[in-house]
Amino acid sequence: MQDGTRLAAVDLGSNSFRLEIGRIEHGQFYRTEYLKETVRQGNGLDDERKLTRNAMERGWDCLARFGERLAGFSSDEVRAVATQTLREARNRDEFLVQANAMLGFPIDIISGREEARLIYQGVAQALPQGNERRLVIDIGGRSTELILGQGFEPKQMESYRVGSIAWSTRYFPNNQFSKHAFQMAEIAAKAVLDEALNAYRRDAWDVAYGSAGTVGAVGDVLAAAGWPAGCVSRDGLDWLMDKLLSAQSADRLRLAGMKDDRRAIIGGGLSILRAVFDLLQIDEMQQTTGGLRHGLLFDLMGHTSDQTDVRSKSVQRLAAKFGADSAHGLRVGKVATHLFGQLMSSMTPEDPSANVTDERLSRKLNWAAQLHEIGSQISHSDYHKHGAYILDNADAMGFALSELHKLSLLVLGHRGKLRKLEVDFEDSLFVQQLLALRLAVILCHARRDPDLKGFQLTREGENANNFGIDCRPEWAQAFPQSAHLLREEVLAWQKTPWTLTLTGC
Repeated sequence: MQDGTRLAAVDLGSNSFRLEIGRIEHGQFYRTEYLKETVRQGNGLDDERKLTRNAMERGWDCLARFGERLAGFSSDEVRAVATQTLREARNRDEFLVQANAMLGFPIDIISGREEARLIYQGVAQALPQGNERRLVIDIGGRSTELILGQGFEPKQMESYRVGSIAWSTRYFPNNQFSKHAFQMAEIAAKAVLDEALNAYRRDAWDVAYGSAGTVGAVGDVLAAAGWPAGCVSRDGLDWLMDKLLSAQSADRLRLAGMKDDRRAIIGGGLSILRAVFDLLQIDEMQQTTGGLRHGLLFDLMGHTSDQTDVRSKSVQRLAAKFGADSAHGLRVGKVATHLFGQLMSSMTPEDPSANVTDERLSRKLNWAAQLHEIGSQISHSDYHKHGAYILDNADAMGFALSELHKLSLLVLGHRGKLRKLEVDFEDSLFVQQLLALRLAVILCHARRDPDLKGFQLTREGENANNFGIDCRPEWAQAFPQSAHLLREEVLAWQKTPWTLTLTGC
């Protein structure tokens, strides 16, 4: 990436929304601006797990301000992600429609494990390189991420639904502190985090690091009180709890280093941190400046090939886990991307899709092809439905939830009736991916490389919803089953806003 290139990362956390802007100089990212607003969407979920109108408006107002600052940035210079609160919110799509418009860039909702991967990536950039085995902990507003890693490589990642906002609301109502409240909060946190005991046992790591959120808030208070800077200890946690109990409530809490936006949620955060120390036998934790948004920036800094490799490995792991035929998946992918390339090359310059690069779309189409049979391990009947369900509920490193959903729609639609497929048939690029995949599955039905000599797929007419297939006259005679399946495919598309015609078959 060239020197002087601007980059920006937006982190929609459960407690705060953050925007970090900087430039690339000599291959390094240097911050030029940092904005943080305490939006506290994490306490805006009602009993039905829906964001309240007030919580949505707080988010929209903040993103409108961020969007004004990001005016003039290009799409490849900005990455925005949302975490646990929007993972949980049942009405998140309602929020995102306006949020995307306010920010001016798409917001990806990422899975807990993807959040953990990005956190570790950000932390690793901020630490000196070495061979130490690291335990990285990030206690956020509604989730806590635990990661084991070495160097730049995360080896074990997990996200738990326990966070400072949720625990403060549940166990410290009205911001009141008591010994009983802390006991109940710590017991509850340990119950959620208990499964971490085996994966994150004490002999699996050398140094524990705390990233942002609660760890940063606690560390700042301890440092202001004279404890060693950049370090959180068991004794320090005990001291801080005594201070909270003496104050009896957050309103009366006066501690140097304690920011106003942290006072109301420090009880929940501290109880979780104490539970983590006890469960994982931590005596001392080092503070680190790296975190989620720094992991996003690392991805943006010209490391797209690394990011693609992460996702490719996730696809390979999913295919292997569910026993998909890898050779056949690659075969279907090769044919699908070939046909998709024919469609893209047949576009006229006036077509709105003509200016969209097909490399990214072809890569995702190839991933869908490699995964199109993963549901077969569950049941051969309706395996496309099982495969789509797996992708909609999978944790796959490198993928946003929206990306996995798009892959699930391709897997769901690669066979069967199109009229029952709940997709946006106005999205011409997705429709072309879907057609290319369906045709590739048909042409590869015998599970061998098909003869594509003279086989041409085009989009007919300027901005028209018409596709055409041309093949040499003897092709249908040589491959009668394929020709029959193509004729059936023509009928399937008649039930959609698009049409498919055959010539020579």
